[in-house]
This record gives sequence, C-alpha cells and structure tokens, in this order.
Amino acid sequence: MTILYIGTSAETYKQAAQNRNANLLAVQNSVECLQILKNQNDIDVIICAYHLPGNTGLYLFDVLKDAAVLKDRAFILVSDEYNSALFAEAFAKGINDYFVAASTSVDQIIERAQSLHQLKKLNTAGFDDSVLQERYKLPLSKRVFDVFFASSVLIFIAPILLLIMLAIRLESKGKVYYISKRVGRKTFDFYKLRSMRSGSDALIKQLAQEKNQYSKAASIPTIDFDAPCPKCSALPDGTTCSPQLHFDTKAICDSWYNTQKNQIEAMNSTFIKIANDPRITRIGKLIRNTSIDELPQLINVIKGDMSIVGNRPLPVYEAELLTKDTLSKRFLAPAGITGLWQVELRGRGGEMSEEERMRLDNEYADHFTGNNYSFWYDMKLILRTFPGLIQKSTV
Repeated sequence: MTILYIGTSAETYKQAAQNRNANLLAVQNSVECLQILKNQNDIDVIICAYHLPGNTGLYLFDVLKDAAVLKDRAFILVSDEYNSALFAEAFAKGINDYFVAASTSVDQIIERAQSLHQLKKLNTAGFDDSVLQERYKLPLSKRVFDVFFASSVLIFIAPILLLIMLAIRLESKGKVYYISKRVGRKTFDFYKLRSMRSGSDALIKQLAQEKNQYSKAASIPTIDFDAPCPKCSALPDGTTCSPQLHFDTKAICDSWYNTQKNQIEAMNSTFIKIANDPRITRIGKLIRNTSIDELPQLINVIKGDMSIVGNRPLPVYEAELLTKDTLSKRFLAPAGITGLWQVELRGRGGEMSEEERMRLDNEYADHFTGNNYSFWYDMKLILRTFPGLIQKSTV
C-alpha cells in the first residue's frame, strides 16, 4: 500500500512505514498534496498533520472531500495535543480516524492506516449476492421445540415460582427478579430470580480478585482512576492527551485507561465465577443449588433471546474480553439455558478451568454451524441436564 503524509515529521513516518512494509510519500503543505493526488492514482491512505502552513488538516480534508478525492481513500488526522472541540468536529465531518501525537506512536498510526486500507478493500471488493442475503436463524425444529417446551414448563411451575418469589421478598428487600445485560448472538435483557442481597453488584471487583475460580493470578489489580496519567501531567491544566472516559463519578483519559487495562488483561481471566459467594441469601443458595433461579430464562426463550440448548450468554464485561480472542467462535451458536459445559462439568461442584469451558463452548458451536446441527443431539443434552440440576456449590 502507499501512504501520503502531509506534515513536518516525514523521516519519522518514513521509517515507521518501512518497518511495516508500506510505501510512504511525504509533503509539507496542501499545495504539494493536491499536486501528488492529481498526478498519482496509487495513494491508498492520507495521514495529515492538523497544523499546516497557511491552513489546517481539517480544511484540506474539506477540499479533498469536495473534490471527491477521498471516495476510496482513508483520511487520518493527527494533532499535537488533544482538543475536544476539534475531535468532535473532525468526526462530524467524516474523517476516518483521529490521533494525538503526544499520546500515540507513529508505528500505531501506520498500523491503523494499513487496517483502514484493508477495510476499504473489503468494502469495495464486492460480494456474491447469496452471501449478502444470508441471515442467521434457528432451525425451525429447534425454534418450535423451544417455544413449546418453555411455555409448557412455565405453565406447570407457575405455583412454585409464586411461592419462591414470596420467600425471596420476605428474606430481603428488593425486587424478586434480577435483570442484567447479557451477550449471546445479540445483547438482551437476561432474567433470573434474585439470589443475592440488593446492591451486590458493587462488590464484584473485590470478589473477582479474591474468589474468582477462573483467576490465573492471586492478586489482580483494577483500574486506578485516581492515578495521574503521565502524558496528561506534562500538558497544561485543563488539557488531556486523549479523550476522557467517564465511569460513574470518575473520569480518566482514554490513553491511560487502555494502558492500565492492557496490563490487567494480561493477568486477568475472561470469566468470573465466585465460589461460595458471600452475597448469596439463604433462599438464594437453595434456588441456585436446585437451578430454580434460572427458570425466568424460559421467558427469554419464548422472546427469542435464547434457546433451551446453547452456550451460556455472557455478561458484557466478559464478552468484551472474549471477542478479542479466536475463541469468540462460541457466539456462532445461540445463547442457551443449558449446554455442554453444564452437563459435563457442573456436577463436579463448579470445578472447571477457563480453558475447559471455552473448549466446550466452541465444541457446541462446531456442532451447531453448517450442516452439523442435530435436533436429537440437543435432546440428549437436555436429558443429561436433569441429573446435574442439583449441585453442591453455589456458583
């Protein structure tokens, strides 16, 4: 690929492009840029400094956009320091990406240019119409069984559910049900009977460090929102090296957040499962051990969010980590109430490694995709689920 750079750091960009096997042409102003684009058709990506002699990189972007020069070319804007107004204006105009030189290496910018080039090629390559028209859907036999089975069970157990909900309400204040966002083939509201005391979500970070059965490290740090960003500290007051992210009442710049996050992910596990969770109530322990707390998910099945058999839907914080891995193949299968890892490992008291669970999720995904799906295989998993409904540990 060929990159056109407009700015005063030509040698640095040329060296970085050479290291990544990319060709880079460099000019210092808008006039030279327009001349090259007029005479050469092989420019794939434009990297432009914001401050240019006589105008700005954003002004040049407007000129190129009006001239239809950017139809098949990506445009990256690089400013010396972060400016929130410029950031918003640049993306509103339609640039492909924005970087702050003070917080981003030139090598990262070149790498991003290559990614944008590949994306442009995919968007313009053209696909077979039959591929574009393909849509994911459950096999008809699976969907009909899901609706029939879930509806029948809900009607049969309605009296038991009412008694359990009354017991939950009498033991602790709060709603008798619990709703959280989960990720299967889509993000949806996930229903369970509440088995923990109200406000338990606030303790998840501390418990994840101390009691997570999947944890690979004895002590895993968390994002330190109070620690100053080294790059921001070198800038004038009121300015940051990158856009600010907000978490509850805390604010942290994007660069410093991702630096800490990458360090933590190297130590952290993808899944979080707390053994003998101290947040669980007495009635909560009973409904977890008997899997009664899972029964409201039959509503998810009827709605089409889940299937009876599939891979367990993940909390958003787990799914975010897993999609960075090749093991994201698990999402090719529908979200399910029961599945391979439940029937094979749940009866062991919750003692399973993260790798075992990932392997079993992928195994079911392999079974579900292509022409491998078998209705009778699902039936076998359902029958194998019943002996595992009673478990010894509250995980």
